[in-house]
Amino acid sequence: MNLPLRWRLLAACGSGILLPFAFAPHNARLLPCLGLVLLFQPLLGASPRVAAACGLLHGFFFYCLSVRWIYSVMHEHGGLSPISAAGVLVAFVLYLSIFPVMFSLLLAFLSRRSVTLACVAAPFLWVAVEYGRTHAPILGFQWNQLGYSLWYHLGLLQIVTLTGIYGLTFVLAGYNALLTWALAQKSRLALTIWFLCTLAILGSEKIPERFVPQERAARAAVLVQTNFPEAPSYPVDWMEQHAREMDELERLSVDAGKNSDLIIWPEVPAPFYFVDPKFTVRAQKIARDAGTPFLVGVVEWRPGPDKRMLPYNSAVMLDPAGKRVFQYDKIHLVPFGEYVPLRRLLTFASQLTAEVGGYQAGKQYSTGELPDKPAPWEFREPGPPHKFGVFICFEAVFPSLVRQFTVGGAELLINISNDGWYGRSAAPDQHLAMARVRAVENRRWLLRATNNGYTAAIDPYGREVARLDADIRGVLRAPFSFRKDQTLYARWGDWFAWLCVIASLGFIVGARLALSKGAASDASTKG
Repeated sequence: MNLPLRWRLLAACGSGILLPFAFAPHNARLLPCLGLVLLFQPLLGASPRVAAACGLLHGFFFYCLSVRWIYSVMHEHGGLSPISAAGVLVAFVLYLSIFPVMFSLLLAFLSRRSVTLACVAAPFLWVAVEYGRTHAPILGFQWNQLGYSLWYHLGLLQIVTLTGIYGLTFVLAGYNALLTWALAQKSRLALTIWFLCTLAILGSEKIPERFVPQERAARAAVLVQTNFPEAPSYPVDWMEQHAREMDELERLSVDAGKNSDLIIWPEVPAPFYFVDPKFTVRAQKIARDAGTPFLVGVVEWRPGPDKRMLPYNSAVMLDPAGKRVFQYDKIHLVPFGEYVPLRRLLTFASQLTAEVGGYQAGKQYSTGELPDKPAPWEFREPGPPHKFGVFICFEAVFPSLVRQFTVGGAELLINISNDGWYGRSAAPDQHLAMARVRAVENRRWLLRATNNGYTAAIDPYGREVARLDADIRGVLRAPFSFRKDQTLYARWGDWFAWLCVIASLGFIVGARLALSKGAASDASTKG
């Protein structure tokens, strides 16, 4: 492809700027089908230097727009100056941009062997690189993976029960590669096929709902949206200052919880500590007065090796007698939110380190138990208890983490989160979209309780069956049921992503050997 340098760079910038609008809450329907063409096309035949520049520009603009909420979190809640907060954002964006640079270098290399080979390999490479971004040491981060741009398409979404989100990403990357190949080869047939498939995808968005099963809910939980404003710090007399609000939450929880199976409060939205007797007494009273198990997000303080008290972001459940019967400590912490990675290098974030750098990561994928209560139409005796799994906030974006609860026997998934840190950016919408995919991957009901939105109940097929308005204090009666069956993805995990990694290595090694063989043949001919 003999494109001028400026057009290659401008196209890569355009791809990075446009593609974020394919995700929630914008959901620009055409962009998932062609947003990557503006990156793929200029990489065909590009030199390594130009390919790296294209990948860097795409990644910089894409991640600046996708994770710009990091700036507000750092500045408004982390206590950093505007310059320091911008520095954290830029440093993180440049780190994330390494991955599109890697993809661009590999695709350009394959295209020098064959444009067709490069287009065939593109979806494998894209999945492999995104898988690497998710599981990178220290800074593993999965946000706005390509497949999430189709979270609303109920029919296509069912693919993830087999492959996880990586299968949906593969389909979209392959779709963009098909258009790239059609344009490069000037194939009218391929363009026609792409156009007809695009019409089918856009036109069939609502049709599959008729064919996707409806899940009947036999149980109900009460999800409490606490709606506390985010604060950089809390005074020691916070409970006294907010006694009226806590009384209101207690009343809402008890009144709604008396005829439910579980009361759920979100990820810690205020200084909720069980080392504080004022909070402990209130939490126990809610469970006892409602006669219902009470699950609540708290900061757990436990002594470390040096006897110093260390904080954990935890979910704790009290039984109807007020006794603690379950605890899960968050395993995957938020970088720059709950801990500061590479803190020795990020000296400008010293204040942030002092504020959030002390959270400790949990170690166990704990599951809790709820008693079996037959529904009115089930004429049977109560059976053994049912297991549930809780994942906290940011953990919802990691499919391999959430499936561990299903593998451990969880028949219900619960996500507690405090998305108030994001403000009213696109992040809460995107967070909810990614959490919905976890329900489908594992074929489980998902109950999602948040501080200020979006609190919702998602059925095992990805339907949102109940939702509470954002930025209000209230309760949502959320239907759910238990399921024991396991999807292929739940059983086998990231097998498809690993298949893409292996295939990518095969494409690269094969192209390298072919190029070396060609160079040796040319040398012998000249000799």
